Amino acid sequence: MDKVLLKNLKKQDKYTKFFKEWKNQEFKGEIDEQKLKDELATLSKTIGMQESLVIACFDYRNLNLAFFTGNVEKLTGYPESMFRNKGMETSFTMIHPDDRPELFRFQKIVFDAFHGLSIPERHTFEFSYTTRWVHRTTQDVIWMTSKVRPYVIDECGNFIMDLHIIVQLFTPPKSKNYDWSYTYSKADGTRIFVSKNSPVDKAVNLTSKEREIVDLILEGKESKEISKILNISINTVATHRKNILRKLGAKNVGEMVKILASYNF
Repeated sequence: MDKVLLKNLKKQDKYTKFFKEWKNQEFKGEIDEQKLKDELATLSKTIGMQESLVIACFDYRNLNLAFFTGNVEKLTGYPESMFRNKGMETSFTMIHPDDRPELFRFQKIVFDAFHGLSIPERHTFEFSYTTRWVHRTTQDVIWMTSKVRPYVIDECGNFIMDLHIIVQLFTPPKSKNYDWSYTYSKADGTRIFVSKNSPVDKAVNLTSKEREIVDLILEGKESKEISKILNISINTVATHRKNILRKLGAKNVGEMVKILASYNF
């Protein structure tokens, strides 16, 4: 059955057709692919691979999965041979059908946004997404979230390879389908954030004190703890938190944390 499915995948261009623009970039220069793969293998060992963690790297020159590690066969029900031989098609075959339309819409958004930036800005570009995988044999649905950044950008600023750090979510998120966001830094250091729910570039300028509070919030500290650490009143902490919410355009603390986690403060 695996061989039959793999043969069928090789015959079709069902999902990679959405990535033709990526493949048609005019790539320049040579890259040491073995060195890159060795670096990725070292990275996977450094962070300590877990059953719920996957590292993947797509190569947009040929629309293949250049590298992956993690227990993908257990998570997805698809054998590793299928990812090696038809990585991109296999990767999108396992995505929940209801998530695919937004996924393909988002890849176009990413492509246009990335190529609209200066080359230095492109090197700061990152995007995140949350989606559902459907296990091939059991049909179980699992939520996965990923943070992605360009792994290789050529001398002309073309996006050659990306790097996905994918983690299983054991508690379903509030969003019930494919969710996404992307960020980048402008030349003046301003971090720009764009999300599915806020599809307009949003500049975020935080004061030094707000940045301190952001760091503590991301460490899981409550307002009372932040008050003691920074030696300020709890009312002042509350005021700073309200200002951070307003600047981020977040409706609640959960949304604030999600946005903050997408920034490199």
